[in-house]
Amino acid sequence: MMVRLDDFAADRVVPFCAANGLDEVGLCAWIAQAEPGETLIYHRGFLAVDATAVLSKLPADRQRALRQVAAAALRAAEQNLVHLVQARIGPDHFAYIAVARPKPRSSGAALSVRLLEAA
Repeated sequence: MMVRLDDFAADRVVPFCAANGLDEVGLCAWIAQAEPGETLIYHRGFLAVDATAVLSKLPADRQRALRQVAAAALRAAEQNLVHLVQARIGPDHFAYIAVARPKPRSSGAALSVRLLEAA
């Protein structure tokens, strides 16, 4: 789903991304505590290129972290914990955004553990 970045309320967007230190555990922790509707930018760039070794300009460790964060975001979306959207920032440059959904009955630390174990 493509949306405009300015469609999100600026005060509800957490601007983290894998290149700036967000890792799989951090994403899971954010999902566990985020209120419905809160958003987190987990990557800025072109995810398919940035996570691919032969195409990416990122160092190998950052590529690996980005792949792990993207996989964790997908698992969370598959478990109906977040919506994943992207907003075009410019040519070949996107913001990849997780939007928190209402929590299922089991939340908190157990939710974080469940996300990590799904890997």
